[in-house]
Amino acid sequence: MAIPRTRLYTGPAILSYGFRPFFLLGSLYSGLSILLWLPQFYGELSLSTLFAPTDWHVHELYFGFLPAIATGFLFTAVPNWTGRMPLQGDGLLALVLLWIAGRLAITFSSHIGWQAALIIDAGFLIAVAMVIAREIIAGANWRNLKVLLPLTILTAANIAFHLEAHFNGVSDISRRLAALAAITLIMLIGGRVIPSFTRNWLVRENPGRLPAAFSRFDLLSIAVGVAALVLWTAYPDSLATASAMAIAALFQFIRLARWAGLRTLRDPLVWMLHAGYLFVPVGFALIAAGGFWPETVSPLAGVHALGVGAVGGMTLSMMVRASLGHTGQQLKAGLSGTLIFSALLVAAVTRILAALSDSHTGITLHVAAFAWMVAFAGFGLLFAPALSRRRKGKTAQ
Repeated sequence: MAIPRTRLYTGPAILSYGFRPFFLLGSLYSGLSILLWLPQFYGELSLSTLFAPTDWHVHELYFGFLPAIATGFLFTAVPNWTGRMPLQGDGLLALVLLWIAGRLAITFSSHIGWQAALIIDAGFLIAVAMVIAREIIAGANWRNLKVLLPLTILTAANIAFHLEAHFNGVSDISRRLAALAAITLIMLIGGRVIPSFTRNWLVRENPGRLPAAFSRFDLLSIAVGVAALVLWTAYPDSLATASAMAIAALFQFIRLARWAGLRTLRDPLVWMLHAGYLFVPVGFALIAAGGFWPETVSPLAGVHALGVGAVGGMTLSMMVRASLGHTGQQLKAGLSGTLIFSALLVAAVTRILAALSDSHTGITLHVAAFAWMVAFAGFGLLFAPALSRRRKGKTAQ
């Protein structure tokens, strides 16, 4: 994700590149909004939203937090893919304000109505997809058009989420469709950046076995994973889905092992990428186990492995790395970076344990929520100064 040349930009530094506002606002929102989730869950707090408490929680993970971080990443990566200028200034500000408007529309949907909330909320992802499509097409970077597929699915899932919540009272298929889009994006982008960053570090710091090059096996593992997620979205309780998920888990475990992650344990900035991706096969395996033994393994265990572990882990590790590199800092996680990612791992593991033990009032659920807050609010506080000021010696970044 090296940054290409940029036009002269003299406005606020935070609007000079997409990762700056979206990483900062997305992380702070995710970390602090979790403080509203448990009081809602226990009936101690009521927001002016038309969504049920659990729907609000799920929606703001997949359609609030994740789109912000994905936008920050893609708005930084796409100029590098295409060689075109990045979106800056007023255009970037308009998208930031649209994202904020979506969060307000969801929170106060009981006042503005579900139709208005849907239009404002879905408008952000539609606008982002249009900007990315324009840049890729203008740069004739056809091979990267594939990133639009999970974005399109995520947009469709968001619209379906609003419709299900209004007409059925609760979301269902749209939740799993959102997870399908998110995990597909992780399999595509994670499979590109994790081996690359790992190879670079190993060549420099620990010569020996290197990550396997992208091959037909990777294509097959992605295809199997997507097929399993499609089955799960449509038929979450069938044995065919459980079998497909078990096969997908095996493929993803092998794929991850081929990236030589165990050889990177001396560098948290590298191994945290592998740790985040690990929750993809773990989530698949837990969903499979829940399908085979539903009385023993809660289906929510796999759902939270994918949502908290894979989505949370991969977004946080990419935010840390990109923020360090693109604000002119040394590519070292340091103690603070290691601690916030360790907090994310605690959040993922304890939330899975809470689901496995069917504990909705126990200490594990509270630990998971607090650890998530520490991870993402901690990132926001730690990187706010660097994200808000101009890169030393630069006028446009």
